[in-house]
Parts: sequence; C-alpha cells; structure tokens
Amino acid sequence: MPGRLWAFLIAAATALVILGASIVPFANPIFVRFEQDRTGVPALTRLQPAELDDVTTSILGDLFLWQGDFSVPGKDRVTLPVVLDEREQAHMRDVRGVFLGFEVLVLAAIATLAVAFRRAKGTGARAATWHAVGAGARGLVVVLVVAGAFALFAFDAAFEVFHSLFFSAGSYTFDPRTDRLVQLFPEQFWSETAIAVGVVSIAVALLTAWHASRRAASAAPTPVLTTSRAGS
Repeated sequence: MPGRLWAFLIAAATALVILGASIVPFANPIFVRFEQDRTGVPALTRLQPAELDDVTTSILGDLFLWQGDFSVPGKDRVTLPVVLDEREQAHMRDVRGVFLGFEVLVLAAIATLAVAFRRAKGTGARAATWHAVGAGARGLVVVLVVAGAFALFAFDAAFEVFHSLFFSAGSYTFDPRTDRLVQLFPEQFWSETAIAVGVVSIAVALLTAWHASRRAASAAPTPVLTTSRAGS
C-alpha cells in the first residue's frame, strides 16, 4: 500500500476514534435526563419524572443496545406507542441505522490503528505512524471548528444539510407542538449536546496531537554523524 494512502487511512482512523470516544460520555440516560431538565422537557412533555426516566431509558436502550423497536418498552413501563407514533418510531429506526454505520466505522478505525502500530517495526515507521496520528487529530480540530462556526451562524442550514445526508426528505421534520419526539429531544437539547461533544472532541484531539508529536519525535531515528579526515 502506498505510504501516503496508508498515512491518510491512519489519520482518518484517528479522527474517527477520537470522535467516537467523545460521543460515548453523552450517550447515557444520566446526561440525557440532565440535559432534558435543562431544556424544559418535563414541561413540554407533561410527563412525571419517573415516566420521563422510563421513556428516555427505553429509547436509549433501543437506540444503542437494540433492546426493542421503539414501541414495546417492557413490563411496568410507559407504553411507547402513546409517546412515539409510527412516523416517529420509523425515524428512530433510521437514526439507529446511522449510529450503527458510525459504530462500524469506528470499529474499523480501531482495527486500522492496531494494524498500523503492529506493522510499525522500525523507528522510522513508528515515527511516521505517530505523525499520521497527529495529522488526523489536528485535521479533526479544523473540521470541528469550521463545522461549529457554520452551525453557530446558520444552525437551521447546518441541521438541514446534516439530516439530508442521512435521511430521506420529510422523514425528519416534526412539529414541536404535537410530536413527542421533538418534545423529548428539542432543538436546544441537540445544540447544547453538540457543543459539549465538540468541545470534548477538540480537547481530546489537541491532547492526542500533542502526545503524537512527542512520540514521533522520540521514535525518529537518530541521525548518524560522520567525520571526514583531510588527506595530506
């Protein structure tokens, strides 16, 4: 495999792993419920705290753990068809498919990095691998800063572009006055969560770039100094 292509794959894999790892802390019921309280979800849904906990936990379980199909939460829980209608359930199934695709990419990225470091036998190869890791981390920072600036000044356009890439037209538009899905996860919820994920991703990427730079420097082959003797 050409060196540049391999370096690009390592850089892309690094960015994917950092992004995936930065999302994990926010994909849990504790954070989601905290953010729901911040964004006024209990008032929007008019659900009791225990009911909201139950619904949120069930949806997250279906989304990330494939525990159900967003319609049958289980015994002694709020019946989700009352909360999410068929169109909302269909959208959540689409979202789950997108997350699954992303998870597969992250796993492939982890495997790529494992192979890359396993193949890096000599000092030059290890240094080149760490250089590629650092490039991927720095590239992710640039992408996130540009995307964040675009979303900050044109959130609606950014929302439309993102969803049009992964979902069919009309399948992701809901009325916050009547549709429970956007009441459970309103626009402010997503904007604040996206900011949190972005900040964590940038911090991790900067730390990774710094660490990779140090490791690349320490792994670089030491130049051999030669001396010449002048003849008489």
